[in-house]
Amino acid sequence: MLVEYEDGTSTGTCSLHCMAIELANNIDKSPKIIEVADYDIRELTDAEKAAWVIGGSKPGVMTMNPKWAFSSQEKAMEFVKANGGKISAFEDAIRSAYEDMYNDTRMIRDKRMKMKMKQQ
Repeated sequence: MLVEYEDGTSTGTCSLHCMAIELANNIDKSPKIIEVADYDIRELTDAEKAAWVIGGSKPGVMTMNPKWAFSSQEKAMEFVKANGGKISAFEDAIRSAYEDMYNDTRMIRDKRMKMKMKQQ
């Protein structure tokens, strides 16, 4: 994902989870545009205009409750038919990212600890 702020600065993140953290950490900055990579074509699209799918069987990025973005409603519906989940708007997806934050952060921390222990 990519956010461009009104002050001209921008930040890229690997996931909606990390974008939620970015936006919370920069609460005094106003986002001008937030873009997300379309699940199918991997090109950036306006996150607020994208069709989001929350949930389903495809593992998410940095989350146990996956959230995927599509530039078209039709592609989102195809994804839901194949993988489950619920079509939503950006507001629902970002709200879900914040609600999932505790469990997701704990999961990430645990995975990293296990990886660190394997390396030792």
